[in-house]
Amino acid sequence: MKIAMIGLGKMGGNMVRRLRQGGIEVVGFNREKEIIDILADEVGMIPAKSLNGAIKQLESPRVVWLMLPSGKPTEKVIKELEKKLSFGDIVIDGGNSNYEDTRRRGAMLAQSGIGFVDAGTSGGVWGLKNGYCMMVGGEKQQVKVIEPLLKVLAPAEDRGWSHVGPSGAGHYTKMIHNGIEYGMMQAYAEGFELLRKKTDFNLDLASISEMWRHGSVVQSWLLDLTAEAFKKDQNLENIAPFVPDSGEGRWTVQESIELGVPAPVITLALQMRFASQDAEGYGNRALSVMRNAFGGHDVKESDKE
Repeated sequence: MKIAMIGLGKMGGNMVRRLRQGGIEVVGFNREKEIIDILADEVGMIPAKSLNGAIKQLESPRVVWLMLPSGKPTEKVIKELEKKLSFGDIVIDGGNSNYEDTRRRGAMLAQSGIGFVDAGTSGGVWGLKNGYCMMVGGEKQQVKVIEPLLKVLAPAEDRGWSHVGPSGAGHYTKMIHNGIEYGMMQAYAEGFELLRKKTDFNLDLASISEMWRHGSVVQSWLLDLTAEAFKKDQNLENIAPFVPDSGEGRWTVQESIELGVPAPVITLALQMRFASQDAEGYGNRALSVMRNAFGGHDVKESDKE
């Protein structure tokens, strides 16, 4: 099987590597050219100088897999593909697109007889070694066509991937997956901070996290990664307390509001990320002023000149 991969960043590049390991021919295009040459030399990826050049090297039915940032970059390329592809061709969006955008794009491409599959993809930089978890949405016949790709990319042919529903269902499932991820990460972070603050016990976080990896109810891949990090540095003195949030965390909370489904853990985890991004801290300054105004409590002066 031969496909085109558009977008060769950390995820897209490693997916090309795994596909090549599984015997899939891949034509690759990326806006930054350097990675194209690297993958061509390293794994025999077929280089393309443009989107059109990548499409021309495919045979019908052509399959084009996108690993691009959500929003405008993905929208732009899909609109270009609508003009360049033909009846029976298939576009796969493996990025973190909003599921409503996916539904709209699927309907748009369907008017030209072009198939559209949304593949919510999890696995990060470890996907090359461990395989990717893929949550797939789209028509059954189109998913059947790309099944060989899914089996190569997944941890195993019979697990780690699933056709979860119609167009948009894959990205919706990945959105909720990321919301759950927010909550799990926040719980671990709070727990380890409590352990660290109990200074009279002088607890070894590296030892404790390693112990929890084996037989504990809270064992998980996230804990594995945390334990490995603590082995190197459990004080984390060189790490800034700033945590970005992806669109999917916000979309999950918005969805809980739309559906009237309480999701307090995920919502609070998102809010804590917002708090970490607040370098100004104006709200907390206002709180300090209020306490001083009604109770005469001391106000701590800023260290800034």
